[in-house]
Amino acid sequence: MLIAVAKETREGESRVAMVPELVGKLTGLGYDVAVVPGAGRHALIADEEYAEAGAGLDAEALTAADVVVSVQPLAPDAVRRLKRGAATVSFLPVNQELGLVADLRDVGATSFAMELVPRISRAQSMDALSSQALVSGYRCAIVAAGMLRRFFPLNMTAAGTVQPAEIVVLGAGVAGLQAIATCKRLGAVVKAYDVRAAAAEEIRSMGAKAIDLELDTLEGAGGYAREMTEERARLQMERLAPYIADADALITTAAVPGRQAPLLVTAAMVEAMKPGSVVVDLAAETGGNVEGSVAGEVTRIGNASVWGGKNVPSSMPGPASRLYAQNVVNLLTLLTAKPGEGEDGGMFAPDFDDEIVAGACVTHDGAIRHQPTREALEGPTEGERA
Repeated sequence: MLIAVAKETREGESRVAMVPELVGKLTGLGYDVAVVPGAGRHALIADEEYAEAGAGLDAEALTAADVVVSVQPLAPDAVRRLKRGAATVSFLPVNQELGLVADLRDVGATSFAMELVPRISRAQSMDALSSQALVSGYRCAIVAAGMLRRFFPLNMTAAGTVQPAEIVVLGAGVAGLQAIATCKRLGAVVKAYDVRAAAAEEIRSMGAKAIDLELDTLEGAGGYAREMTEERARLQMERLAPYIADADALITTAAVPGRQAPLLVTAAMVEAMKPGSVVVDLAAETGGNVEGSVAGEVTRIGNASVWGGKNVPSSMPGPASRLYAQNVVNLLTLLTAKPGEGEDGGMFAPDFDDEIVAGACVTHDGAIRHQPTREALEGPTEGERA
């Protein structure tokens, strides 16, 4: 069976779904691997490196492939060229890609969305959201340091003492904790806040001060925070305002996959910041944690420069690709029947009784298996209505 590595076509995407050092993992599972020429160019990976690792180079690899791996979803014309029954593995934001999901269904493709991999212990090695958030968290701290026109660390010199920068981080998931850790390594004083109870200890473990707003915590499913009431949101903003006003840089990282990012900071709160302040909104692409942030742009609000994140992992395509490719290999390993399990040993054979496989699958055999997406496109079935 053939696995094809697609060349990304969406604007601004620099990552690639497979790296040469992991090709051997796939051939070891019994697959042939073909790479579309130029697929790794933006991640600084030459075609020759794939060839040396045992992959073939084929501009038409997608049309012959049994499995296609990519970072972003395939373009509609590429989906329509897939052979019947082929599988795709990629990020697939179903809420924004309903038309593409319908195309995948109509061509009989089996599609897996990396962001739908369940957040359970057994699936941690396949969690591409977390691996890419790690890259984003590091990157946004470096962006803040680069934009802020002062030192991050304390400096004691014969000419006097330069005080460290004060950073506030909102959101202490994977991205937020990495932003905290990076800012601390650069020598800044860091304070951070998250609505989840467990976050305070995690924040302190990174050497930062956990902000206590004396509000109820909001634990949600899968390690994410649940939505808050309007009254709680108002109180949270009111109590965060003085911390933000005192900060030299604010980094916001709160996001829930498939939903609009929560608004945490108003434009008025940003306007209260000091001259030369910096705001980095990692969630700008999904609505933004900061009112007025624009994805992919630096805007001015009061005295602060506001950087809106857009496909942030692509700004570090090498490490982001390697982490993502390992997630893909781990998922494909689960989707492959092992030798000795019958005539399909060593072949692509998803076991839909496995909760990881079932949870990540969007379409299969001409049907949409992901229930919220199916209902959005087709409405609930009679059984679901009952």
